[in-house]
Amino acid sequence: MKKLLLGTAALAMTATVAFAAGHGQTVRMGTEGAYPPYNFINDAGEVDGFERELGDELCARAELTCEWVKNDWDSIIPNLVSGNYDTIIAGMSITAERDEVIDFTQNYYPPTASAYVALSADADTMGGVVAAQTATIQAGHVAESGATVLEFATPEETVAAVRNGEADAVFADYDYLAPIVEASGGELMFVGDRVPLGGGVGMGLRETDTELRDKFDAAITSMKEDGSLNALLVKWFGEGVQTY
Repeated sequence: MKKLLLGTAALAMTATVAFAAGHGQTVRMGTEGAYPPYNFINDAGEVDGFERELGDELCARAELTCEWVKNDWDSIIPNLVSGNYDTIIAGMSITAERDEVIDFTQNYYPPTASAYVALSADADTMGGVVAAQTATIQAGHVAESGATVLEFATPEETVAAVRNGEADAVFADYDYLAPIVEASGGELMFVGDRVPLGGGVGMGLRETDTELRDKFDAAITSMKEDGSLNALLVKWFGEGVQTY
C-alpha cells in the first residue's frame, strides 16, 4: 500500500465545513485512480479496482451515497482537509505522522511490504539510483538508505525509469509491483529482501468527521466478520494475499 509523507504547513488546515453524516448522505470518495489494482481508471473513464468495489460496498452498508473524485497523490491529503472530498480511499497506510493531520478508520488491508525491482539481480539498491513516487514513505526510505532517490509524480514513471536506464531499481509496494514483474516476461525482477513499512491501509477522513468514521468502521467490521472483505482481497490481489 502506498504511504504518503507529510511535510507541508498546508496540511494543518482544517475543513471549513464539517461533514454531517446521515441516512442517504452523499459522500465524496477521493482516490488517485493510478495505482492498480487498488484503484485505477478503466476504459470507460471510471474509477475501478479493489477500492472502488470496496468503497461502494461500504457506502451501501453505511446507507450512504458514494460519489468518486480523482485527485493527484501529492495533494490528496490537503484537498481532503480543505473539503474537496470527504474521504481518502487510495491505498494509504495508517501512520502516526499522518494521523496527526487526519483521522483514519480501522485498516481494510493488512500491513504488507515494499520491494525493489530491477532489470538485473545485481542492481545496486543501497548505493545506486532508486526510483520512487514522490511524497511517499518509500522515497523517504530510499533517501535514508544511502541510495540516491529519483522521485516521480506517478508510479508508472518510476517503473519506466528502470526500463529506460535512469534508475538502477524502483522501490514501491510489493503488491503494486508483482503484476508488473509477472507481465514483463522476465525483463523485470525482484531484487533483495522485502522491506516492511508502515501499517495497514485505511480510509482517511477529516478529524472532525467522527460520525462518518464510525459509520465506515462499522461497515468494515461487518465485512471482516462475514468474510466478504477477504473475498475482495483474494479477487483483486490473488490467493497469496494476506487476509483477516
